[in-house]
Amino acid sequence: MITFRLSKTLRGALACLWLSLFATPASAEQDSVTDAPVSAAISSKTQGAEGPTRPRILMMGDSMLFTNRGSGRSVGRQLEQVLGLRIKDKSFVGTRYSPGPQGATGAIPRQYQAGNWDVVVLNGGGNDLLFGCGCNRCGPILDALISEDGLRGAIPALVARIRNDGAEVVYSGYLRSPGVGSTIEACRDEGAVLERRLTEMAAQDPGVTFVSMADLVPYGDRSFHQDDLIHPSPKGSRAIAERLARAIR
Repeated sequence: MITFRLSKTLRGALACLWLSLFATPASAEQDSVTDAPVSAAISSKTQGAEGPTRPRILMMGDSMLFTNRGSGRSVGRQLEQVLGLRIKDKSFVGTRYSPGPQGATGAIPRQYQAGNWDVVVLNGGGNDLLFGCGCNRCGPILDALISEDGLRGAIPALVARIRNDGAEVVYSGYLRSPGVGSTIEACRDEGAVLERRLTEMAAQDPGVTFVSMADLVPYGDRSFHQDDLIHPSPKGSRAIAERLARAIR
């Protein structure tokens, strides 16, 4: 059982930080994309009477996606470069599924902007675990986020809303820590449960793809992270973007 708890001081210091949830596993040979790419669906949706049009992509989530935006090297900006497409990026620092200190405006579902989207790239849940339960005895919060079968909870509800509006969903997993000195090492077990449930969710709908980042960071390699060993460096953001692009193409 995890006994890690955050002090009030550490909670304040991390209030605008994103949780990278997992330690890098010793063996990571599994495929990182747990559902088929959505490219076929995009192609069929973007073929009009006058030929193909450019797919419309919305990005939502927390600071894993937002970090490095100021330098133009966030996940969203680098995904634009890889795909050669414009992306509407609504991700922001500190957001979660349940209203937090920022109130309802800090909730990821509030980022959703209904529109004629072909794909919505989404992440989230880490801040709910870090700030909601300190990555300790998180069963109720995990269940509120997503049930064991992946069918109920705040995450499936948002995904269903997006799917009902006609868009495909690409849900990103979290970047692992390099396993050396990160303050969120103790969150790895809760993160693993969250990822299993997201995989179950994706298995229910061919229009939903879950993309794991479990094997992205080699053990001990700090170059994928900022100095805090939580948020992605520009290199880490690029690697995340390239993996997401494989699911969208």
